[in-house]
Order: sequence, then structure tokens, then C-alpha cells
Amino acid sequence: MENQKSKIKNQQSLIKFVGIIGSGTMGAGIAQVAATAGCSVKLYDTKTEALDKAKADLEKIMDRLVEKGKIDSAEKERIQNNIKYVNSLKELKKSDLTIEAIVENLEIKKNVFSTLEKFVSEDCIIASNTSSLSIASIASSLQKPERCVGIHFFNPAPLMKLVEVIPAIQTSEETLNISVKTIKDWGKTVAVAKDTPGFIVNRVARPFYGEALRIYEEGIATFSEIDSAMKEIGGFRMGPFELMDFIGNDVNYTVTETVFEAFYFDPRYKPAFTQKRFAEAGYLGRKSGKGYYDYSKNVTPSAVEGSLSSEKAKNIFERILVMLINEAADALFWNIASAEDIDNAMTKGVNYPKGLLAWADEKGIDWCVEKMDQLYDEYHEDRYRCSPILRRMKKEKRTFY
Repeated sequence: MENQKSKIKNQQSLIKFVGIIGSGTMGAGIAQVAATAGCSVKLYDTKTEALDKAKADLEKIMDRLVEKGKIDSAEKERIQNNIKYVNSLKELKKSDLTIEAIVENLEIKKNVFSTLEKFVSEDCIIASNTSSLSIASIASSLQKPERCVGIHFFNPAPLMKLVEVIPAIQTSEETLNISVKTIKDWGKTVAVAKDTPGFIVNRVARPFYGEALRIYEEGIATFSEIDSAMKEIGGFRMGPFELMDFIGNDVNYTVTETVFEAFYFDPRYKPAFTQKRFAEAGYLGRKSGKGYYDYSKNVTPSAVEGSLSSEKAKNIFERILVMLINEAADALFWNIASAEDIDNAMTKGVNYPKGLLAWADEKGIDWCVEKMDQLYDEYHEDRYRCSPILRRMKKEKRTFY
């Protein structure tokens, strides 16, 4: 046991060479994080124009940081010199750690991983930045699946503090320990999650979008009224429709659909026709100029005022909040992550104003159970079933913290 511990400690200090696969926004962001932490990074992409864009974008980012006084010119040069741009996977052969950040397609990822394994050393950790795909399935493409792990950054990677680390059932303890320590050394907050659909954030956050869409489809309130309720009463930085426009309706819908299917069509994760139709129409949000708001006419969400009464706005906020709390509680019930990691994931991964389990304690466990039961009594849909852990806690008069 002592030898194993020293081996882990020794290897934990050896993550010096990092390979990043995919030079899009996420891949380039991860490369910046690793380079800033002092690693020698090789950013790989098959397209030369994509690599050129990543390099030019980093130059702009570094210039802005110098202008703002966040770094000096010497630091800018150090970070930039730590990144090399390559178009052959063979260039990643010296990597101690590789992180894939490409399209969310399982077969493509598996093909890349099986090819990559031929070039890197036996000790190289091979990680995926997937937001919702099975790490176990990705790991199965490797001859040494125990070296595979999920390392999920949030966009923009240099700014968002949270990183979810997801061990597959094949992942060795050594791989997990080295990965967690490395990401912490890079200055990030780590939340370790079980390899289940959506991990923590993309699972727990589904009601923020899904229940808001449901409220709209029932004709209770408009997009702007729902957004206003969540921001003004709940203290969220962005309302659900504003955030979906920011993420992209195509991207957000695909994640919802993926989680829904992966959970064997559990009605709690059922996608909304409204979002599907917006995506089909090309109303993707900010990137297309039009989504739930029309950005081509400079009609920003902040310029659209909600007109609901205080009581109605409060009801909307509480309905969405209790669904979020219920989802967070259920993630704890199924041992997806610890209470602390779940709350950290939502505050540091998607900027929620409070951890949902801490919010549950504040509102009261009795309140949570009663709210969920009211929704179930009204709709008689399994979507509104109360998590068993909340019922147990109510009975035992316990709190999360």
C-alpha cells in the first residue's frame, strides 16, 4: 500500500506534457489553462485554419489581459510559448495527459482514442471533455481502459472554476488521483461525479430549462416574464431563455435529448417541442441573431421587462427552484456525487446564486416535499415525483448541512 502511495505521488508530479485534441473554443481554452499552469501543451487539430484561428484568438485574449493589468508581457510570452499547434496525432506522443475536446459523437471519440493510444506511452492518461456521453463506453475503445477518465471543463474554460472529473468503472484509482490533483494544481475546483448521463451539472440543471419551457407552453408566462422572475426573485445572473439563447438552442436541446434517452426516457428529462421547433427553425440564439429574443433588432433580454404580478413571479421562481432542488437531492440519493460537490458544481459550473442543497435547507425540507407533492397532485405525472431522500429527511427532521 505504501509503495502504491509513493508511486501515485511520484506520477502526480509528472504531468508536464499535455496534449489537447480539438482547437475549438473549449480545446483552446483548456490549452490556455494548462499552459498558464506551466505545462508544455500541444494543441492538435486536423484543420490548419482552425489552429490558426486558435492561435490568433489566444493572442487577442493575452493582449486584453495585459491591457487590464492581469498579466505582464513576460507572462503573456511565457503562456504563448508553452503552446505548440500541431496537425498530427503523432505529435502528442510525449504527453503525460491528453484531453479530447471534439464533437459530441461517441463513435468519433472512440475512433480518435483508439488511434491516439498507438502513439502515446503506456502511462499517458487519456481523458475526454464530454459533457454527457458514457466514459465507460469511450474507455472501451482503449487497450488500457484503466487510463481513461472524464475531465469536463465548462465554457469559457479559463474563467469557469469548476471541472467535473468522472471515473468510468474501468478507471484505476491511480488515474483518478492523478487527474484530480492535476486539475486542482491548475487552479480549478474539482467535483468528482459518477459516470451517469449528464454527470452533475448537465443532469441537475435540466429543470432550469425544462420547467421554464413547460411554464411557457402552459401559457402561464412569456419568455421575458419567466426570465425576470428567476433573475429578480431568485438572483440568477441569467434567466433560462436568456441562457438557452447564450448556449445555443441546438446545443441545449441536444444535451436534453441525450440525457432523456440515456435515462430510458424518464419524463423528468423530457425535451420540449418549443425548443425543438426553435432549433429546427434556425432560431439558435445569439449566434444566429434570433432565439427567444431577437438580437438582430438589438432587443436584448435586459431590455424586455416582465409584467407579472409579484405573486405570480414568486410562484414561477419557486416551481423551477423546487424542481432543481429535487433533481440535486436525487443526484445525492443515487450517489452521483457528494452534497458539497453537487453544490459546488452548480455555483461554480453554472453560476447559480446558491448551492441547491443549501437552498433546500434554507427553504426547509418540509417546504420542498410539500411543493413537489402539490405539483404531483395537480399534474399526476411522474415528472413531479418527490425524491425519496427528501421524504426521508422530512420524516427524520434532517437537513443536508
